[in-house]
Amino acid sequence: MSDHPSWGQEGRDWPNRAASHFVEAGGLRWHVQRLGKGPVLLLLHGTASATHSWRELAPLLARRFTVVAPDLPGHGFTALPPPGGLTLPGMATLVGALLRRLDLSPALVAGHSAGAAVLLRMALDGRIAPRAVIGLNAALLPIGRDHAAFFTGAARLLAGLPFVPRALAWLASERGVAERLLRDTGSRIGPRGVELYARLLRRPGHLRAALGMMAGWDLRPLLRDLPRLPMPLVLVVGEGDRTIPPGDALRLRSVLRTVEVVRLPGLGHLAHEERPEAVAAILERWAPVPEARKLDRCGLPEQ
Repeated sequence: MSDHPSWGQEGRDWPNRAASHFVEAGGLRWHVQRLGKGPVLLLLHGTASATHSWRELAPLLARRFTVVAPDLPGHGFTALPPPGGLTLPGMATLVGALLRRLDLSPALVAGHSAGAAVLLRMALDGRIAPRAVIGLNAALLPIGRDHAAFFTGAARLLAGLPFVPRALAWLASERGVAERLLRDTGSRIGPRGVELYARLLRRPGHLRAALGMMAGWDLRPLLRDLPRLPMPLVLVVGEGDRTIPPGDALRLRSVLRTVEVVRLPGLGHLAHEERPEAVAAILERWAPVPEARKLDRCGLPEQ
């Protein structure tokens, strides 16, 4: 069994495949999807996921935006980075290199789970300057709170054992395993979504990147820097999320008063896959107003 997902096999009927292309940037070969026309909207998926996570949301957003969605380093069909590339600063640097290669400046950015942390690091470091950063069930507080060092250490240990990703991939070869893992997030997604996650989880290379990402993740510098974020942070929260406690968003709002929290009742960690139309409506509220629709000084539409 090959270590990494193959475009010819796992990608044979990949969602929005016609929008896919491959590009070299930052020393990596990236898989990137690009759909629609309009201001650029950058989407970043979370740990152990890939562009399939946007399979229904991206086409909806393409009505208003040029949607750009890469597979993060080591995930899906993007190559595994060298040491340091799976840390939060490493990811931010690599995605920044991709944007420079594509000559894109996103007007709006949205990230799911750990993808939101990458976008915030990029914004704080001046790599992007969007109208807002939108976090979809954003993973911004350390797992286990006081025990975060233990969880990080455990992930580092597992990532350093070469047989672990293969053993996990073997377990995930059973479709029922992927189904249970997804159900444990508090979300209910259809058979197509489950099958796509199962494809990736069967590949040790994909799992190795996910473990490496968790092992190298340190959110403390991000939380320290967050009060100087120069643009609004919108946290979209699935109230049934079993992966990221919904209360995390309220804790962040108590620290950073510019945070807006949008609740999605009855949805879990994969809310954007359960109800893509509801999430699209939230993102579309932040779309730049076309020049022709701006008001003049008298409050009338410009002619």
